[in-house]
Amino acid sequence: MKMKVSAIATALLFMILAFTVGCKSKNEPAASEVQQPAPAAAPVERTPIPPGTPTPDAIHKTLGAFVYAANQQPPDQQQYDEMDCYNWAKSQTSIDPMGPATAVQQVQKGENQAQGSRVKGAARGAVGGAVIGGITGNAGRGAAIGATAGTMRGGRQVRQGKAQAEQDYQQAQAQARQQAASADKQKIATFKKAFSVCVQGRGYTVQ
Repeated sequence: MKMKVSAIATALLFMILAFTVGCKSKNEPAASEVQQPAPAAAPVERTPIPPGTPTPDAIHKTLGAFVYAANQQPPDQQQYDEMDCYNWAKSQTSIDPMGPATAVQQVQKGENQAQGSRVKGAARGAVGGAVIGGITGNAGRGAAIGATAGTMRGGRQVRQGKAQAEQDYQQAQAQARQQAASADKQKIATFKKAFSVCVQGRGYTVQ
């Protein structure tokens, strides 16, 4: 009798254990159903910045621009974006704001319009003096005096002509320099516009 009770108890014990294991198996998800952590996002590949590209500080100084990271972009990202946008604007405009300034057009100095006035004045003075000398009875002396006076007048005209030619030359040079500076200013404005479009498209504010 005792052996039967023991056998029944052992059977019940095995049944309880089997039921417990079965419940656990149903409640626990399969290994394939366990949620796995999401894979880390792959880092965005950046196109290498060409050697010789100016730093943002140099870009800001040349363009007179201020760039603000409106989306809290990290400093290294902003530096990359600005340098990349610099090269993009350069390719779009064919302008190198860091390159040499526009060459000033060479102006040739004009000829002295009064050149030869000294000789011509002497000749006219001699003729006039001879006429006057003929009236007074000494044509030779009159011609000499007239020639001297004519030479003096001609020399004064030459000096005046030379001064005028120099003044015209200086004015033309100043105008050529102004035109070159205006061309450079226009180039910078065009380049800054292209640069601004690029950095604004990447979430920055630029002024």
